[in-house]
Amino acid sequence: MGAWGKRTFDNDNALEWAADFAEQGDLSFVKQTLERAITAGDKLDTTCACHALAACEVVARLKGNWGPQNALSANVDNWVLAHPGQPSAVLVAQALAAIDRILSPPSMLMELWDEGEVNGINAEWRVVMADLRARVAG
Repeated sequence: MGAWGKRTFDNDNALEWAADFAEQGDLSFVKQTLERAITAGDKLDTTCACHALAACEVVARLKGNWGPQNALSANVDNWVLAHPGQPSAVLVAQALAAIDRILSPPSMLMELWDEGEVNGINAEWRVVMADLRARVAG
């Protein structure tokens, strides 16, 4: 995974998912992504986790709880602006479950961030995850 920051769209996997989502143009794509993360087997892989976090950003933004907006989030931001409306309670619950799954072992993405614990990077990533969870729940 090419990553350069701790935010949701600061990695290649999330950007690829966002581009695919913009092409699909349908919340069923978000739902399927979240379901894959929630039902991951023995170990949730990094790609699936990054995709699920990007899907969670769609849910949060649909609720009006926008995170950072920039060129990296543009595919998701533009789709949400073009498709205003509230996500279903089921979709919100799935997004929260996906975040909880990503933050629970065994999760390869969480393990990668844990490797940076000595520099405080893990703590910063967890703050970003807590913010995303609060925006999805709010």
